Amino acid sequence: MKLTVASSPHIRGDFRTSRLMMDVVIALMPALMVGVWQLGLRALWVTLICVGTTVASEWLYSLLTRTRNTIIDGSAVVTGLLLALTLPHTVPYWLAIVGGVFAIVVIKALCGGLGQNIFNPALAARAFMMLVFPVGLTRYVGVDGVSSATPLHHMVMPALPEESVLDMFLGRCPGSIGELSALALLLGGAYLVIRKVISPRVPVAYLGTVAIVTLVFYKTDAPVQWMLYSLLSGGVMLGAIFMATDYATSPVTAMGQWIYGVGCGVLTVIFRYFGIFPEGVTYAILLMNALVWAIDRYTAPRRFGTGKGGKTA
Repeated sequence: MKLTVASSPHIRGDFRTSRLMMDVVIALMPALMVGVWQLGLRALWVTLICVGTTVASEWLYSLLTRTRNTIIDGSAVVTGLLLALTLPHTVPYWLAIVGGVFAIVVIKALCGGLGQNIFNPALAARAFMMLVFPVGLTRYVGVDGVSSATPLHHMVMPALPEESVLDMFLGRCPGSIGELSALALLLGGAYLVIRKVISPRVPVAYLGTVAIVTLVFYKTDAPVQWMLYSLLSGGVMLGAIFMATDYATSPVTAMGQWIYGVGCGVLTVIFRYFGIFPEGVTYAILLMNALVWAIDRYTAPRRFGTGKGGKTA
């Protein structure tokens, strides 16, 4: 009899990376559909270009480096979709391609592949694009061709946005492709929680922290409205539900996830209040990504029979 010895764990189940990625794609569909409905077909073209670029980049990289082709796991599709949803529909097509290549090759592949990357690939690509080509990511034009300020730009003044809270909740406002409708994003998040793809800890901690901090440190004479607009504007919902919960770049411990979510929320408000750009979600999550190793280390459950620092009691 031939025995195959492998490292633990040895329990196998039906949970597969491809299934997880498919669930994320399904959860993102409501936000994408609202974006295409509100912004027009160009939003769909930008999305298809981003997804096509990330998939092609992963395939070419595996071909050139003679490593295992991992397209089938669906992670490149999710990266491209998430990247597209953070972009305005007016972004130049060539810039969307640059972002897709950067996300897969620089952030994911060169770090060792899926699960080895320190930073969220889609957010890291967006940060790179914002730093090198800021004009392409800060111009918002409606389907009628008229330039318009996003709700976040109004809040920088500071002032409450022209749109009502209901309009922003439903997605009747200017913004990036996947950040328009909080309702669509919450529906997607609920689907992921029900499917047990993500834990609600990080989103609840993230959104709850943003709500509390902006309610206490409000900038207009309407603190509750300021808090609601802070939650509904920009990429807070998308970031809290789909970006901050990325398996590879978020803590694995329960306590660590609460700390991580709170940190993302506090940094988001700080960057929004004092940063050079209206949005703060991207850099808040990326900074917390860099601290995940420390959070996991100091929130790891103590092994039975050991004291502080892992020493035998």
